[in-house]
Amino acid sequence: MEMVPAALASAATGHYQDPRFPNPKSPSSVTLRLTKSLLALAVSFVFALMAGRALAEPLLVVDMSNGEVLYEEDAGVPWHPASLTKLMTALVAFNAVANGRLALDSVVTVSKRALAEPPSKVGLPVDTAMTLEVALNLMIVKSANDIAVAVAERVSGSVENFVAEMNQMASVLGLSATHFVNPNGLDDARQTVSARDLAVLTLAIRRNFPQYASIFQTAIVRLGNINLESNNNLLTEFAGTDGMKTGFICASGLNMVVTVDRNGRQLLVVVLGASSARERGEKAGQLLTGALNGQLRGTGNSVFDIADLTNVAPPNMRPQLCGPDARTYVASQEQAFPYGLEGQPSFLNDSIPPMVFRASTLGRVRELPLPLPRPASAPLLRQSIAASPIVTAGNSLIPLPRPRPARPGG
Repeated sequence: MEMVPAALASAATGHYQDPRFPNPKSPSSVTLRLTKSLLALAVSFVFALMAGRALAEPLLVVDMSNGEVLYEEDAGVPWHPASLTKLMTALVAFNAVANGRLALDSVVTVSKRALAEPPSKVGLPVDTAMTLEVALNLMIVKSANDIAVAVAERVSGSVENFVAEMNQMASVLGLSATHFVNPNGLDDARQTVSARDLAVLTLAIRRNFPQYASIFQTAIVRLGNINLESNNNLLTEFAGTDGMKTGFICASGLNMVVTVDRNGRQLLVVVLGASSARERGEKAGQLLTGALNGQLRGTGNSVFDIADLTNVAPPNMRPQLCGPDARTYVASQEQAFPYGLEGQPSFLNDSIPPMVFRASTLGRVRELPLPLPRPASAPLLRQSIAASPIVTAGNSLIPLPRPRPARPGG
């Protein structure tokens, strides 16, 4: 295992004097003056040793145009997804709309069960109604656990039925390390994914349902006078970022799937098990910068051919992040990877105006017609993802977007 150079390891204790970064605040000094030695940093992250065992931190970089893996580390290791679960929740909902089971203007109502979910949540009162479109934006941007349950109940009649659909979709997509127990990612030892599976899931969303891209690009949902902000800081700090989702529970550490469309490149990065939001974002930015500058040149392998490890349990990071020694662990991670700390260089130097979605509820109602009438011009897709056209990548299959049907009368 390659260790971080001593100059970097000691950087957290003082100003980082590495000549490769003459101006830590300057985007150009990070973007234009990366060298071969910086590439070594980009692909050699430290495994932390806690409680007598090494903790993997899965990392994955994929060229979305062809599915090629540009870099991977432990991408098949099972991991707890936390709120990255909501990517699958969104996909199942998108597919239900495509099959005509409901529409974006169908009504979603907050139930007692939904309201009882712990944070992160919106906290709207029981019987508050909203459209599915509003609910999906709240669920993805705010990462609202209560709204994820409300969406599940609306789509499938119950959380249990919806989770069964989630696992069926995972099977269709070949996500062999993935199993869901709930639609929001709250702590459950049985809920697992891998970096590889998250990348395939993200590709399925983007290729089958590009019409929902704006949901993942949104940085703020404005609900009345309240701004509900995304934890995906790359949306406003790394140019070209156009999705996808973050997540955190003690067992998983801080997770992220991020997509970028920049300079003709379409890239996907997965970071799992970070010790802080800073570390998570900076690692994603570092990998993206290396890929955009051509320093991560690819492996020649497809993301679909990464082998998931299905016979091991996911690590539990609770002792490291939420136990009595958490401060020691986080401090060790800061020393090993100081990017973004005060006085240190950062890969997140851009300033992008946030995309805002303005939302409103339909008030508190107990009975509304479900679903609301579908607008005459709305396209109706009845095919399931399993029946979609497919493309072969390695030995695996993933659906491609279906052609949009012509609008009635046109």
